[in-house]
Amino acid sequence: MDDFTRECLALIADTSLSGARVARELDAVIALRGKPHLVVSDNGTELTSTAILIWQQETDVGWHYIQPGKPIQNAFVESFNGRLRDECLNETAFRSLGHARELIAEWRDDYNGCRPHTSLGGLTPEEFASRSNQGQSNDGLSL
Repeated sequence: MDDFTRECLALIADTSLSGARVARELDAVIALRGKPHLVVSDNGTELTSTAILIWQQETDVGWHYIQPGKPIQNAFVESFNGRLRDECLNETAFRSLGHARELIAEWRDDYNGCRPHTSLGGLTPEEFASRSNQGQSNDGLSL
């Protein structure tokens, strides 16, 4: 999640996510959008793993872990996760991992491209990103 544009930059559906997988996905986001100044995340095992610590050092991206039990410190992601759960995950009986990936990608496209946000002056995240020239530079990402 880009904290500035409110765009969901990646939404990965799988049976589990290791730190190495998260690092690969972050590399993919950087290839498309440029390197963020900072990543904010909770203290999940995949985000505190050796693979992520090595990734941080190799990419020179700052990382901030929120305090355990304080999800409000990552409010954008918590709000986004709640919407994703309420509108997609809890409403769908996925037939397969492929089906889940397809529907979640559709939901992400709708979220980024069709939904205006009051915090963005009534623009969608994609419109806001386009108008603000943030397409290649991220102030911060939240996981």
